[in-house]
Amino acid sequence: MADDLVVDDYELLDVGGGARLERFGARIIARPHPAVTVDRVNPALWSRASMAFEPGRGWTGEAGPWIVGVAGLQVELRPTPTGQVGLFPEQAPSWDWLRGRVTPGMDVLNLFAYNGAATLVAARAGASVVHVDASRPTAAWARHNAELSGLADRPIRWIVDDAAAFVAREVRRGRRYDGVVLDPPSYGHGPGSRAWRLEDDLAPLLDGCAQLTGGPDGFVLLTAHTPGFGPERLAEELARAIGVPPSAIERGALRLTALTGATLELGAFARWPGTR
Repeated sequence: MADDLVVDDYELLDVGGGARLERFGARIIARPHPAVTVDRVNPALWSRASMAFEPGRGWTGEAGPWIVGVAGLQVELRPTPTGQVGLFPEQAPSWDWLRGRVTPGMDVLNLFAYNGAATLVAARAGASVVHVDASRPTAAWARHNAELSGLADRPIRWIVDDAAAFVAREVRRGRRYDGVVLDPPSYGHGPGSRAWRLEDDLAPLLDGCAQLTGGPDGFVLLTAHTPGFGPERLAEELARAIGVPPSAIERGALRLTALTGATLELGAFARWPGTR
């Protein structure tokens, strides 16, 4: 991984007992992760947590936003009601891959873009980016991260919209992109209470993305965090949409390794580098 893509302000300290212990900059955070059923390797570390999240109770400890360095960017983190803080460090290899694919002048579409790490990595590499997220407050958070990272003047369009609806309109308009990045949730609701379910909606969305990239011409970076959507399934879905053999699709797990040696499985990726 390139030096400036290292997540400098993040460490996974330990996992176990249905939880994960992480350092985000100056704060150490304990959060649930029910899939982790092993014992904690270093129980003494957990007493150092300055923040903790418990379902039904919310956050305890330090409050308010703080800033960390990630992927050569400055990103503001915030404790959210869902137990997230605004950084998904398992995506660091994806950001590295993205930077390697983007060349100045490319047009990149980022769907389900959240608070903008992939958008800012692509913009920093010279792309014009269309950033699409269904939440207006989250889009504002992403714009703030662009300002913190010195990228406010880059060609980024901030779109608050349902991802599938936006893609459908772009297809009708005859738009083309050099690459698409998407990290869809398992379930969700867009503006106007449009429901999203990965099981039903991923395939047609990928079909639309393939039309925007000219089939195999443009690159696609797909990640997911949904049980049942592992690397092989994502690769098959992406290959079908863009019209290449599944064996041609790069795929793998999204995982983190703790300082104690324990691993944390957090999803899967499938990606196509494009032929341009």
